[in-house]
Amino acid sequence: MTEPKPTEFIQTPSQTVGPFYGFALPYERGPELVPGRHPHAIRLHGTVTDGAGDPVPDAILELWQADETGAISREQGALDRDGFTFTGFGRAAVDQAGHFTFTTVKPGSVGGGAPYIVVTVFARGLIHHLFTRAYFPEDAEAHRRDAVLGAVPPARRATLVCVADGHPGGTPSYRFDVRLQGADETVFLDFDA
Repeated sequence: MTEPKPTEFIQTPSQTVGPFYGFALPYERGPELVPGRHPHAIRLHGTVTDGAGDPVPDAILELWQADETGAISREQGALDRDGFTFTGFGRAAVDQAGHFTFTTVKPGSVGGGAPYIVVTVFARGLIHHLFTRAYFPEDAEAHRRDAVLGAVPPARRATLVCVADGHPGGTPSYRFDVRLQGADETVFLDFDA
């Protein structure tokens, strides 16, 4: 192996440093689309895991959704929660175990489809964020006529449906796990530009 001449430059291997989602993006009460005292509040929680089934401890999730009547909010701003205004947007960082929790409302139907919440995932190793949907188990009849669920192979649809897991403190709770790869990988959606 020859030594490089002083005027020659050698390309160093690339390294991934950042993005540091957990440092820059979370904000106070970001996971609270509504306060826990809201009469229609629900809890949406779960874990983000990688292809080996290990938690992804530095992921960020965003929710985008309609309100309980199916109306899309036109309210601006979500970084300064006032405890009353529903903007349809929330952001939560996962903890070291990959777990996240949102307090929101169950959305109403938009355009005749099944009620759903759009979930956006940002995480290490992802060049672009991922989009998926969280549907609700009690809407099985509406699932049959939903265009997006209808386009998903039947064996994969369960990855888009939350699991009802009780009423802690009187609030309905739903579990929605996000698996980035591997067995039972969550179905992710691709949108044309």
